[in-house]
Amino acid sequence: MSAADPFTVEYDPKALKEVSRLDKPVARRVIKAINALSADPRPGGVRPLVGYPGLWRIRVGEYRVVYTIKDTELVVLALRVAHRSSVYRGL
Repeated sequence: MSAADPFTVEYDPKALKEVSRLDKPVARRVIKAINALSADPRPGGVRPLVGYPGLWRIRVGEYRVVYTIKDTELVVLALRVAHRSSVYRGL
């Protein structure tokens, strides 16, 4: 995040745990994608989750990041990071 980025990125403890379990190259790509949300929390390709108001997802290869945007606080909160086959379970 640079000084010009309007949003701050935060991680839910569950998301941090999920990132720590990924292979290092995958984890680096996921963290880079999440941190990029500080400049634009709704980049091209991002989708709101159907049936889950206020939740968004981005694709990072075979993995998905589920997050919420707190516009009034200028915060992007990463909630889940998991393989696409299991990321939506338990939301």
